Amino acid sequence: MKTNNTAKEIAELIKQGEKILVVTHVNPDGDCLGSASALYSFIKNEYGKESVLCVIPKVPQLYEFLPNIDNFKNPDELLGQEFDTVVAIDCAAKDRLATVIPFFDKAKVKINIDHHKTNPMYAQYNYVYGEKSSAGEVLVNFAKECGWKFDRDIANALYVAILTDTGGFKFDNTTAETFLAVADLMAYGINPSLLYRCCYESKPVETVKLSACAISKSEFLSNGKIAYTIITLDDMKKNKALNEHTDGIVEMLRQVNSVDIAFVIKETEEGFSKISLRSENSDISKIAQKFNGGGHSKAAGCTIKKNYTIALNKLLEAIKEEFSYDF
Repeated sequence: MKTNNTAKEIAELIKQGEKILVVTHVNPDGDCLGSASALYSFIKNEYGKESVLCVIPKVPQLYEFLPNIDNFKNPDELLGQEFDTVVAIDCAAKDRLATVIPFFDKAKVKINIDHHKTNPMYAQYNYVYGEKSSAGEVLVNFAKECGWKFDRDIANALYVAILTDTGGFKFDNTTAETFLAVADLMAYGINPSLLYRCCYESKPVETVKLSACAISKSEFLSNGKIAYTIITLDDMKKNKALNEHTDGIVEMLRQVNSVDIAFVIKETEEGFSKISLRSENSDISKIAQKFNGGGHSKAAGCTIKKNYTIALNKLLEAIKEEFSYDF
């Protein structure tokens, strides 16, 4: 079984890299974007190197305020290029790199920095701490171990990473160590109130309309303990919505006072079903792993290579088997 490398070992590999690619998981969130932005700045400030940031498929409008956001490129813009060093950040499994996998495989040095407990340590060099709230918190500790210097842009990016993956510090992945990391960032003059508004109070109209549509179709099983909704391609088209506009819908279902397990099934262009799972008390990472997904005990996801009707039946069967729910 692989064990973690030290931050200093990985930092030395980054220092030696000539062409460095920093990649996030497909359909990026605030944690991976904030962490990648911060890592870009660290590499530039510490080693005078311009790394390349890669995002699949694009940066959501919600996070366009982050530092270095204009430096993110789509994999199609990198065709024909090769990188000797690739750093995957906040990516729980290699397949979550999607179309960036060829760049990762060809790299001489492959690095994996993450916080998902289901991460199998798929790289040559790994820095994975599943007990941490976010990749942002992991990167704060990584940078401190290396002696890297923080600045305001880095602090802003890492604060957003931690803020969003803890749900505004309300999820149970928030620990004393999380607040210590945030306290370090506060010293660089960040504005928590402004960053909160940017992340949680600046929703586009498409998000609101799609959320209303999805919640109106929600179903509740087992005396309200199971809640789910299905978002079809037709729903997306009618509401002029993009993937990024589905954010937050599963959390709305989880907030119902009777609900233990909530999930959203989203139909994809390929005819597959993308699943987001949340729970109050059950370890739903076990469900995600049954379908080659992963994540955390209370927040996980996977893709089922079937249409949404079949995917629903498979999910309910897995939940019934794992947690003995009756429906």
